[in-house]
Amino acid sequence: MTLGSYTEDTLVQQTTADYLEQQLGWESVYAYNSEDFGPKSLLGRASDREVVLTRILRQKLAELNPGLPGAAYDDAVRQITATMASQTLAATNREKYDQMRDGVQVAFRNGDGELVKERMQLFDFNEPGNNHFLAVRELWIRGDLYRRRADIVGFVNGLPLLFIECKNIHKNLKAAFEKNFSDYLDTIPHIFHHNAIVMFGNGQQAKIGTITSKWEHFHEWKRLAEEEPGAVDMETLLKGICDKGNFLDLRENFILFDESRGEPKKILAKNHQFLGVNRAIEAVCKRKELHGKLGVFWHTQGAGKSYSMVMFTRKVHRKLGGNFTFLVLTDRDDLDSQIYKTFAGCGVVDNDQVQCRASSGSHLSRLLAEHKAFIFSLIQKFNQKIDPGEGYTQRDDIIVITDEAHRTQYGTLAENMRNALPHASFIGFTGTPLFKEDQITRKVFGDYVSTYDFQRAVEDKATVPLYYDARGEKLGVAIGDLNERVAEKLEEFEIDDINVEQRLEKELKREYHIITAEKRLDQVARDFVQHYSTAWENGKSMMVCIDKITCVRMYNLINSHWEERIAELEAGLSSTSDDQEEIYLKRQIEWMRETRAAVVVSEEQGEVDKFRKSGLDITPHRRLIKEGIDLSESMRSKPQFHNMQRISLDDAFKTDEHPFRIAIVCAMWLTGFDVPSLSTLYLDKPLKAHTLMQAIARANRVNEGKNNGLIVDYCGILKHLRRALATFAGPRPDDGEPGGEIDPARPEEELLSDLAEAISFVRAFLDERNAPLDDIIHKTGFERNAAIAACKEAANENDETRKRFEIMCREVFKKFRACIILQDINAYRDDRDAVNIVYKSLQQDREKADITDIMRQLQHLVDEAIDVQSDTVTEPGEPYDISKIDFVRLKQEFERYKNKNTVVQNLRQAVEIRLQRLLQQNPLRTDFQQHYEKIVAEYNREKDRATIEQTFEALLKLVQGLDEEESRAVREGLDEESLAIFDLLKKPDLKGVDIKRIKKVAVELLKTLKEEKLRVDQWRDKEATRDAVRVTIHNFLWNEDIGLPVGLYSEADVAQRAEDVFRHIFWAYPTLPSPYYSASVA
Repeated sequence: MTLGSYTEDTLVQQTTADYLEQQLGWESVYAYNSEDFGPKSLLGRASDREVVLTRILRQKLAELNPGLPGAAYDDAVRQITATMASQTLAATNREKYDQMRDGVQVAFRNGDGELVKERMQLFDFNEPGNNHFLAVRELWIRGDLYRRRADIVGFVNGLPLLFIECKNIHKNLKAAFEKNFSDYLDTIPHIFHHNAIVMFGNGQQAKIGTITSKWEHFHEWKRLAEEEPGAVDMETLLKGICDKGNFLDLRENFILFDESRGEPKKILAKNHQFLGVNRAIEAVCKRKELHGKLGVFWHTQGAGKSYSMVMFTRKVHRKLGGNFTFLVLTDRDDLDSQIYKTFAGCGVVDNDQVQCRASSGSHLSRLLAEHKAFIFSLIQKFNQKIDPGEGYTQRDDIIVITDEAHRTQYGTLAENMRNALPHASFIGFTGTPLFKEDQITRKVFGDYVSTYDFQRAVEDKATVPLYYDARGEKLGVAIGDLNERVAEKLEEFEIDDINVEQRLEKELKREYHIITAEKRLDQVARDFVQHYSTAWENGKSMMVCIDKITCVRMYNLINSHWEERIAELEAGLSSTSDDQEEIYLKRQIEWMRETRAAVVVSEEQGEVDKFRKSGLDITPHRRLIKEGIDLSESMRSKPQFHNMQRISLDDAFKTDEHPFRIAIVCAMWLTGFDVPSLSTLYLDKPLKAHTLMQAIARANRVNEGKNNGLIVDYCGILKHLRRALATFAGPRPDDGEPGGEIDPARPEEELLSDLAEAISFVRAFLDERNAPLDDIIHKTGFERNAAIAACKEAANENDETRKRFEIMCREVFKKFRACIILQDINAYRDDRDAVNIVYKSLQQDREKADITDIMRQLQHLVDEAIDVQSDTVTEPGEPYDISKIDFVRLKQEFERYKNKNTVVQNLRQAVEIRLQRLLQQNPLRTDFQQHYEKIVAEYNREKDRATIEQTFEALLKLVQGLDEEESRAVREGLDEESLAIFDLLKKPDLKGVDIKRIKKVAVELLKTLKEEKLRVDQWRDKEATRDAVRVTIHNFLWNEDIGLPVGLYSEADVAQRAEDVFRHIFWAYPTLPSPYYSASVA
């Protein structure tokens, strides 16, 4: 293979398609410039707008559902390809998912004339070989305005389920997500209507996700079996995902839509979930030989344990048949609510429709007798002594799922449960490992059925790493050896959750008073405010106190110090002389003024009086917990919060933009409560093994822009975590031997080395291009400005280098924020500020991209080279007459210009913005778009790349063309709106009189639509109004008196142009006036 053949196509795209064909048994087709259209064409598509291969689909429908009339298959194809224009992409994808999983219902008349309804299956999920798998390379897809070429689309039975974006072998995958994928979602969204999996690959690495996934939630596929150490490579991912059996298994059983937060969030199982759930399914199949002990499913906190439960139960019901009942048990009300919400959000249960939540022991007994698919209960509902000979039921198809299994298997309640369900099977889900003392847990559930530990989760980026700050020791408020004793008593008392404070004080009088002393709490509160207000850009926080009384005391102390801190910052604001520092301080103060804190504790009888005796008021906190908190201004405008004034406290804390940022808790929300934006956990409560690990894991969830979680330890408890881990007795997945788990949290000082590495990457990038970062740091005045321009020029070498540079910059910012509270951060501040100057300047160029401004600046190149006396001065903001530019002279001067890359990037950005506007106004301007894409492709090509001067010249010519196009409406005697209709209606070789007639048709048709049909509110959302617009267009164009010239347009011509005009009207007129044309055009 020659050097020239090492392209994105040969190295990645073709290799991927060949692997799918030769190793995994898919068919493979290369469609680029070889696809024709029509029933007998290469793919059977009627046009490049179609994304479903209906020829293959209909054939497979007939094979999988034989013996039905042809009209039934046609009806099924219609249902599968039909979409509602008003739906969001996520909602459409969910609807198509349900169709593909459950089949489509068709109605037809049988031989006797009777109406018959049948559900037609789209796939044979049980026999993968009975389905048609096809990989199509370089597939052209046309959207409303734009035409795009997809690298690889994987079709199963004619449906586009797999979308693969290939990058060259050294390219950054995140850039593909940010640039290419987001563009596809905007320009050709219909290719994703049926999509199951989105994949990015560069031949070495690959990641998968869904159409709703943020980049942070795209994940690798490292293992084909759980015991493997794992390898990050594209081949492993293709084997694991695109094996026919695995692909259909994922499609059928490992995709969820979670609507618990409003808009559906599409969840695709991660590697560890897919492997773990399938191991649990195997255990269910062998439950008799396992004596009902299905095992312990340990997937570390933050690894998606609740979703794994949903996937497990759904697959058992779907694939194993029978009437399995899943009894989901927890030991706390808040946990029970959280897990029920997850199942309900995924559409698996609805207690309002079918009761499934036990309200008492007797109610639980009745539910178990009713063969429910799901029952949710607290273990405390097993509060009656039961004869094992009788039990609640003798059924052997009940599976008890116990969340946080180690907490519920001791004492009378657990014994009652086993007596009530003598033939049930048991599986324990836990986010923490089993310890040596957890012998009863093993006795009930057996050994591990699946493991996914702290280290693997961080390595796989399923969770973020945790760092700790032993702050209590630094401040002198740590309680040292008292931790263990207090933690033990707390665990014992909190099971009942009654009078915890009084019982602690009675049994641990001295220790309790040390922890809750006013002076100590005040010191902790003061430090919390200083620490959190300094790290204010990093996310939300949680303060964990020893008990409920102390939570309210802490809230009051934090409030007091919070106001003092605001006053201190405002005093500093008046004395600052640095503009950037002033802006930063103002933002910080505004953030502090917005921030809300709340105490979140469970309710108990007589609590008002109990708090009153301590001089405290629980009622405002209880009101927030019961009634919710006000919506923020930014949230009120969002559709999911329409007509809402308040939001529940837990939803507010889970929502990034809500200013409820400080939760003060003692037991609630420490387990089973996921808040991805929670970045810092402040720990002032002694905790033991399992509870401690569950608590610190609140901060390990993945979130956009989040580098790590931080545990601020005021008690000095983390040293006890190591002692607990030393007793960990679970088998390691790689060697099966008992061993120690790695520390789940590392010293925060290690964050600085991560920051230093991120900065070194930026420095190396700039040094390679002879634009050292140090020049910005050390030089001043004009020399410093030139250094900034040189760094921008280095970044702007081409699209790929600019994307790569911006990604590296964002990594620096993310890691700098994570270190902001460290003393040694100042050593890196100059580097970070220099990187920020370059990054912000690049962003400002993009935001200000305007052809008029750029042309004015370019003209200055000529003006500086030749002394020209101008009669007129163009004011900033006025349109610049491009026709007056001497392009020959401009080209000559550009060749001598120093920062060519930056000029071309800015000009490109401006052209892109202008092109987008022109295309939105007139869909037939795609030739300009294609010309532009060709210029960009030649500019970005790695071999035989167009020179920067050639690119500049090509862009200038395109600008001239765009300028002429923009004035064409005036030359034609039309406005922009009627010009678009005219272009859609006209045909080649028309005489002048006919052109005049068609212009009149365009103007009158648009006027008719605006006066009537388009005035209907949300006309696009209603089938009746859509059809009325379509009919009006067709009838107008077909009318002999006012429509298209009869002799020149056949019936087929009129039908085609009516459809083209309707498609344009649908796109351009969601409201009147259209948002895509000047407001002055009525």
